[in-house]
Amino acid sequence: MKLIVGLGNPGPRYDKTRHNIGFEILNAFADRHFFPAAKSRFDGLVTDHSVNGEKVVLLAPQTYMNASGKSVRQCVDFYKIAHDDVLVVVDDMNLDVGRMRVRASGSAGGQKGLADTIRHLGTNKVSRLRVGVGRPPGRMAASDYVLQRFTETDRPLVDVCVQEAVDGLEIWIKDGLEKVMNLLNPSKEPKPKKQRNKKGNAQQSGSDESPMEGDSPTTPSGRESAGESSN
Repeated sequence: MKLIVGLGNPGPRYDKTRHNIGFEILNAFADRHFFPAAKSRFDGLVTDHSVNGEKVVLLAPQTYMNASGKSVRQCVDFYKIAHDDVLVVVDDMNLDVGRMRVRASGSAGGQKGLADTIRHLGTNKVSRLRVGVGRPPGRMAASDYVLQRFTETDRPLVDVCVQEAVDGLEIWIKDGLEKVMNLLNPSKEPKPKKQRNKKGNAQQSGSDESPMEGDSPTTPSGRESAGESSN
């Protein structure tokens, strides 16, 4: 049995916002495989169905992002699902729109819904699919940025990304996490070329590579309301 968790905030106000990309991918997966209508359980919306011969449970916590872990823990305990069979889909501001990264474990990297899930499950060995939503422009607070909908320019990239994420979830169910990582993780950027200074010493040019999970978070600080999360 597998559990796929999509994180987001409940209600039409937050529909299709950057913070709700987890919900969007979960819904797209459910639509492709004809899952029955979700029911209210475990402080979330839950449905299950067979995919490639495997029972798959889909969970969309309705607790608001920062308190997602409570819902995940209830679902895991009820179905007695091993932590290795849980995958969480979350937004990530450290990745460009349309980029994705899969990890088997690690820190939450500033994503508070994932952090709460890790806390409630008591382990950071929780597989996660991080979906890029880009950085806020200028001095915009992260809390405002993630609660906005994608721009007209970004939306086509997001639509493709959602379908690729659904493809990745199918592979995870059938073949495991490593194959998904090979499919979805961005290829490593070439190492920056070494340049010579006037004295002939090698100097390494800068790199624009996104922070990897476990690095110090670069999320801009922002004021948050009770239940809504900047990340």
